[in-house]
Amino acid sequence: MAAVDLSTLGAGFSDLAIGSQTVFRAALHALSHPGRIVPVPHDAKTPAAAQPASAAILLALVDPDCKVWMSPTLAQSDAPSWLRFHTGCALINDHRLAQFLWVARGDPLPAFGELRQGSDADPDQGATVVIDVAGIDSTAAEGAWRLTGPGIQAVTRLSVDGLPAQFVEDWRRNHAAFPCGIDVFLACESDVVGLPRTTTIEAIASAALEA
Repeated sequence: MAAVDLSTLGAGFSDLAIGSQTVFRAALHALSHPGRIVPVPHDAKTPAAAQPASAAILLALVDPDCKVWMSPTLAQSDAPSWLRFHTGCALINDHRLAQFLWVARGDPLPAFGELRQGSDADPDQGATVVIDVAGIDSTAAEGAWRLTGPGIQAVTRLSVDGLPAQFVEDWRRNHAAFPCGIDVFLACESDVVGLPRTTTIEAIASAALEA
C-alpha cells in the first residue's frame, strides 16, 4: 500500500448515522431484488481510483471487525487508507481470508472458489465481492443476461460492461454451491446491482434477444 498523507483523504459521510443507514438500505434493496439497478445516494468524497457507489457501499458495510482485500489498482491508490481511516477495517493481502473484496475496473477477479465460502451451518460467512464496472444497463440487448431466482419476479435482464467473459461460468459454479458461496455487488458511478448466490445467470443468445 502506497504511503498517503491522511490530511489529503476525502471525507466520509457528512452524517455518519444517516449516511450509513441510507447506503445500507440501498445495498439491502439490491441484494433483495437481484439484477435491479439501485441508486446509491451519498455525499462521501470517495477515492478517485474507485467507482463512487462501490466506495459508499463498503463505507456503510465494513467495520473494525472486517478483513478487506483490494485488487492492485485500488491497493496502490489512496483507497486502502481512505477505507481504513473511516471504518477501522483490517486490510489484508490474502484474498482467501477476506470477508470483503473490492475489485477495481479492469483488474482481474480473484477465483471465486478460492474465497471464503461459508458452510451449511454458517452460510453467512461467505465473502462479499464488490466489483467496479464501467456500466450497468437493464435495457441494452448486447451482452445481456437473463437472471432468475428468489427476489426476481419472472425474469430480469441485465447488461454489464466491464466483466471478463468467463464471469457467467464462474457464477454458475458459485450458484451450484448454495447455500455456500459468495455474494457480489456490481457498482458503477452512482448505482449498484446485487447478485446473491441464490441468483441464476444465463447469457442470452443473439437469436433469443431478437425473438
